[in-house]
Amino acid sequence: MDGAEGTGDAGAVRRQRTEVDGAVGVERARTGIGRTALLVVVLTTASLGAGCTGVWPGTPDPTPSRVTGSGVAPDAVGDPAEDPRLTRFYRQRLSWRGCSGGVECVSLTVPVDWARPEGATIDVALARKKASGDRLGALVFNPGGPGVAALPYVRASEQLIGDTLAEHYDFVGFDPRGVGESAPVRCLTDAETERMSAADSTPDDATELARTVADLRDFGEACRRRTGELLGHVDTLSVVRDLDVLRAALGERVLTFWGASYGTLVGARYAETFPWRVGRMLLDGAVDPSLTSEQYLEGQAIGFDRGLRRYVAHCQGRRRCPLTGDVEHGLRQLGDLVAATDSAPLPTDGSRKLTQSLLITGLAQGLYDDGSWDGLTDGLREAFSGEGTELLSMADQYLDRDRKGRYGQVNAASPAVFCLDHPESRTPEQIRTDASAVQDRLSPLGGAIAWGALGCASWPEPGAVPDRPVDADGSAPVLVVGTVGDPATPYEWAQALAGQLSSARLLTWEGSGHTAFRRGSDCVDAAVEAYLVSGALPAEGTRCPASDG
Repeated sequence: MDGAEGTGDAGAVRRQRTEVDGAVGVERARTGIGRTALLVVVLTTASLGAGCTGVWPGTPDPTPSRVTGSGVAPDAVGDPAEDPRLTRFYRQRLSWRGCSGGVECVSLTVPVDWARPEGATIDVALARKKASGDRLGALVFNPGGPGVAALPYVRASEQLIGDTLAEHYDFVGFDPRGVGESAPVRCLTDAETERMSAADSTPDDATELARTVADLRDFGEACRRRTGELLGHVDTLSVVRDLDVLRAALGERVLTFWGASYGTLVGARYAETFPWRVGRMLLDGAVDPSLTSEQYLEGQAIGFDRGLRRYVAHCQGRRRCPLTGDVEHGLRQLGDLVAATDSAPLPTDGSRKLTQSLLITGLAQGLYDDGSWDGLTDGLREAFSGEGTELLSMADQYLDRDRKGRYGQVNAASPAVFCLDHPESRTPEQIRTDASAVQDRLSPLGGAIAWGALGCASWPEPGAVPDRPVDADGSAPVLVVGTVGDPATPYEWAQALAGQLSSARLLTWEGSGHTAFRRGSDCVDAAVEAYLVSGALPAEGTRCPASDG
């Protein structure tokens, strides 16, 4: 819920492990600290059977070719790399050092506020795994979130990117500003985060609404107090400026970039800001840059509803499923369970209880990947018998809580980024009205997702990124990949992004789960590798089947 709290890419550790196994770039948009654990969208269609459709040419040309692109700004456009005020940033030299397992690390200095480059600075943490063979350049990776650190992915790059890309590219990850090891956003203690993540996320009356708004306001103020000036500058446009400095420091004329989930927004905004510096750009599990906060949340509500319906149908076709009757009846059973835990949380095998918020978070975790469906069924069987241990464990995975009660930093970084990128202009009462309408259409999860807007409505920093389509005229070709059954970023969003980027080519995977590359489709993997290694785009309209690996 990709992606911001209230928005929503499971815990960072879980996300990292899952993405290394293939589900790369889990988006967790969270517009309010662990409040609504959901936030992105999905579309399902029938599998087309074996082989790719469209005009897929079969085995792509594997011959490596150097990345092309002018790297030179048009005469009418000022190039930040030539701005004397920014010379000290653009002319940095990186002194890489070994930091375990063949990975090298270093930091990059950037201004806190790009409008005042003479002011305070921060260090952005980098890691790289050097190419094993005929090097084409550096492939820079962003796994999304927002707020997910990239450095752990570099340490697991052999499983993540495969032999072909590992041979030809230095694989480079950076923790975006405010994230991971890059001047991380700080908000709450672990104990405070625990209370917040379990708190009521669907206020039933004016009193509960006022209390929730007050809690979220306190949360935002805690973030500002403990993070300082940087809190207002962790937006995606600032990350884009950092990314261009990173490109220069790597000695690359143009940027070769892989953005997954919310990382596609970083790539799209980079292409808009620096179209002349786009080399090869893979955007997998796309976010639509034109969406407002309200549209983003509603899209995720639709997506998770679709994903939940697919899960219920799957569950009902197997033994030991606690959901009876048809899909609609199963959804009503889930709705009754969600409603009941609002006032009567379920006991677990520890001192904590499974509250309604944590139940919804656990359900969301189980919907990100159909490989988690059996575990979700076990958790629901337990919940219907009055026990919440398994679903609490799934919620903890989403919230990046370890067994000692320590929470990952993504819980602070995600809302900080999302709320600057998607400011919320509605009042709490307007959000309440809209959430009620969404719940009527998309029960049992839709209302809780729509309520996530409260997080950004109470955020102490003003929005920094306008909601508008991207325009990257003049950029080199970009490959956008959309999964029709993606429960975190809807296929419609990939279609929208490909339509906004005039040079983009859309590759469709008929599978399910979040993102497509390295998730079991030979067709998708071959197309992506051909593009990144040789520059060859798949034929217009190419669709890869759900199962071909």
